[in-house]
Amino acid sequence: MIIDFHTHIFPEKIALRAVSKLAATVNLTPSTNGCAEDLRTSMKNAGIDVSIVLPVVTDINQFDSINRFAASINETYANVKEQRLISLAGIHPDDPDYKNHLKQLKRDGFAGIKIHPSYQNIEFNDIRTKHLLYAASEIGLPVITHAGFDAYTPDHDFCSPDMILDVLKDVAPEKLILSHLGNSRNYDEAEEKLCGQNVYLDTAFSLTDVSESQLIRMVRKHGADKILFATDCPWADQKTYVDIIKKCALTEWEKENILSKNAMQLLNIE
Repeated sequence: MIIDFHTHIFPEKIALRAVSKLAATVNLTPSTNGCAEDLRTSMKNAGIDVSIVLPVVTDINQFDSINRFAASINETYANVKEQRLISLAGIHPDDPDYKNHLKQLKRDGFAGIKIHPSYQNIEFNDIRTKHLLYAASEIGLPVITHAGFDAYTPDHDFCSPDMILDVLKDVAPEKLILSHLGNSRNYDEAEEKLCGQNVYLDTAFSLTDVSESQLIRMVRKHGADKILFATDCPWADQKTYVDIIKKCALTEWEKENILSKNAMQLLNIE
């Protein structure tokens, strides 16, 4: 089995517009059109069995609409055996009712939540983010966050390794996932400061940038049981990323953990 831990889709009526706008903003050519079925076609071509969809709540007033769409994904694909989609939930750290909303998401069956400091304009070690992470950890909800550089906010890093270390010291969340190997486009600092910490690292939008030797070094320094295969589709091509891992000089045990086992255990995927 192969699980892509980091993908994005949008409701069909806005997908083309949303992807086109984002593509122009970050100067990237998307690999899919942002719709669910185009993602599933990409998955089939890449040999991916499950994709985890990550919604982003950029405004506190979007909580209901974003998570209704996320819930509809889970309902639609719950019994699909091939190219299944599973959506996490979205929440904003500035949400004044974050505790009740987190409990609501847990009751609704979501396996975790996504935050994006750059898009939400709140630094990762802001007290509001710390409160959110603590509350999520208390009820056992994994949290995945964008980490490092983002082309949307190129002049400001909203989630640096030092911010992450500050959060780990103050909050110590049990199930924190850092996207982009912990520090997008600055893997040396991620390797130095984050490898060995109690976090998961996903490979989203990083495998075509990081060298094979550094990837192997980071996997072994951090532990293959704390690395999650991820692409960031539509911003990276799924088949390209699968091929990179399969051809990489990691052991078969390491590849199996990265490609599926870690995600299955983290999100209780059968």
